[in-house]
Amino acid sequence: MQGKTIREMKIGDTASFRKTITETDVYLFAGITADMNPIHIDKKYAASTPFDKPIAHGIIGVGMLSGVMARELPGGIYLSQTIKFLHPVFIGDTITALAQVIKKDEKKYLITFRTWCENQDGTIVMDGEALGMTKKDVSSEDE
Repeated sequence: MQGKTIREMKIGDTASFRKTITETDVYLFAGITADMNPIHIDKKYAASTPFDKPIAHGIIGVGMLSGVMARELPGGIYLSQTIKFLHPVFIGDTITALAQVIKKDEKKYLITFRTWCENQDGTIVMDGEALGMTKKDVSSEDE
């Protein structure tokens, strides 16, 4: 689906990005955002929670979805995102961010995507929907 125009994108087209979440990712994200919640960066604290160990910031997965959207809507605009965080992501998990075309409005250049992230076991860790606006197709300007 990468780089396709709105006319070339079909309902059901899917794109993805996969990454293993590292401790460095979590610490860099905490530093960039100032989200120093100890559940993310303090192993002793995290051991006292139901998760037993640090969890990655959920928004890292949303950022991965943003990357998929940027590749699929080059020059476009990411307008909105809804998301439900269903399961924790741990350091060392390999996360696949996916976006699937579920609706198109060619007149307004809008595409609705189902967006979700899965871990290495295929468990959906977050699920949602995004709306993007594409640039005009070069051929559509002549119509």
